[in-house]
Amino acid sequence: MISLTIFYFLEVLKNLIVPENVVLLFQPPYCPELNPIERLWEHLKTDLKWASFQTLDQLQAKVDQLLAELTPEVIMSITGYSFILDALSALNTI
Repeated sequence: MISLTIFYFLEVLKNLIVPENVVLLFQPPYCPELNPIERLWEHLKTDLKWASFQTLDQLQAKVDQLLAELTPEVIMSITGYSFILDALSALNTI
């Protein structure tokens, strides 16, 4: 039996305008090990896990600092799954 969610998703997708420089990659509904943002948060949490903050503002300031320090190269090294990069490279050859 196909979920109604799939039909809704397909309807939304029909009306979605995607720029040429954007490639949509679909993944299973709940699969954190395939979600690049999970790896990025894991990276950020290594600097936060033993830190103690007196206020939420201090925590926010530290997170802002860590995010500001991320370069495109670092983000790519953390979130760039080789199988995704290989698939994107293959798309570019078509």
